[in-house]
Amino acid sequence: MKSLGTVRKVDELGRIVLPIETRRRLELEAGDGVEIFVEKDRVILKKYEPACLFCGDADDVLIYRDKRICRKCLMELKTEADNAVPLEDMD
Repeated sequence: MKSLGTVRKVDELGRIVLPIETRRRLELEAGDGVEIFVEKDRVILKKYEPACLFCGDADDVLIYRDKRICRKCLMELKTEADNAVPLEDMD
């Protein structure tokens, strides 16, 4: 992890202003989402990119029944569903 040598203070509402250099490096624009992770004594910020529920890939993601799923996983599910055996036929 590379230190940028920048220190910011937390304000009374718990906010921190990210320097323009950091926003540019992460390609963050006003209104973009940021994921927050905590790892031991570190806070890690990552630009939020919606990813597939199944494989975690952020490319070619669609919304299916309010879930994010990539086209590849959706096609795999369709193929599996076409070949699935109904539960009542398993008895």
